[in-house]
Amino acid sequence: MDNIIERLLSSDEPAVRFKVLVHVLGMDPTCEEVARVQGAVQASPRVRLLLSERDPEGRIPRGAYNKWRGAHWVLAALADIGYPPGDNSLLPLRRQVSEWLLSDRHVKTIRTIDGRVRRCASQEGNALFATLALGLAGIDEESRQFADEMAVRLVRWHWPDGGWNCDKNPEAINSSFMESLIPLRALALYARRTGSTVVAEAAAEAAEVFLKRYLFKRQTDGSVMAPDFVKLHYPCYWHYDILFGLKVMAEAGFIDDPRCQEALDLLAAKRLPDGGFPAEGKYYQVTDRRISNSSPVGWGGVSKRRMNEFVTADALYVLRKAGRLAV
Repeated sequence: MDNIIERLLSSDEPAVRFKVLVHVLGMDPTCEEVARVQGAVQASPRVRLLLSERDPEGRIPRGAYNKWRGAHWVLAALADIGYPPGDNSLLPLRRQVSEWLLSDRHVKTIRTIDGRVRRCASQEGNALFATLALGLAGIDEESRQFADEMAVRLVRWHWPDGGWNCDKNPEAINSSFMESLIPLRALALYARRTGSTVVAEAAAEAAEVFLKRYLFKRQTDGSVMAPDFVKLHYPCYWHYDILFGLKVMAEAGFIDDPRCQEALDLLAAKRLPDGGFPAEGKYYQVTDRRISNSSPVGWGGVSKRRMNEFVTADALYVLRKAGRLAV
């Protein structure tokens, strides 16, 4: 294990080094060494490419939700890779997201059917998480108010079983894994930052959506809910897999729940002989063509035999938080 950590700390990708220092080794995120690595993240080729389409006003001239190049997705990526908080230059991107999510046109798409708000809440969830994780709510009053509004909406919209779903079929009564994980992540962070007991309770209720299904199993017969749920990816974007689920459980404080154990066993079984973990699938294409799901950057690729550094850093974090990794 020491060898794989040393390899990751020697990575050319500063985002991987940040994840290992802070999430795996537990280093104080405010210390000088971490600050240096975050500075390297900010200046890295990966981040320069993610931000390369900004115009002179600091906005990306695409729809905010354009996959995976719009402002929404760029901020979500930066929030997950250790981009340093408090960068004023990101405010125009945050405003693009808020203009979209707070617009009358967007609000009109929100339907309530049989007492359940049918909403793709991963969108509000990512917006809230990125605004908080990137420190924008701390430098701009408009961003703070936007974060508060996103949290209020998510709490107000969640379904009786604790999660969210955009399915407009009146017979749909169960929350969606894809639409519930990111809001859970965001609300858990909001609760930690603000001390809100109401939001913390909403996060705990959302966690039950996953825990009562052991993070990947149907309640009816215990079968795997979807093949991709038990494959490893990075990034997941709005998709779900057990690594992303366990990562959010670790962040939100639920990783010690016994119902995480089977998913942890599955994850641990995927470790490669060198100690790393592979990406078993991907949801992006690296291309400059204007097609959906295109990305200006790659995230380590897919291989059954070669570790993916991003997947490995996140997997080691999860195992450490679960008490399965001695560092």
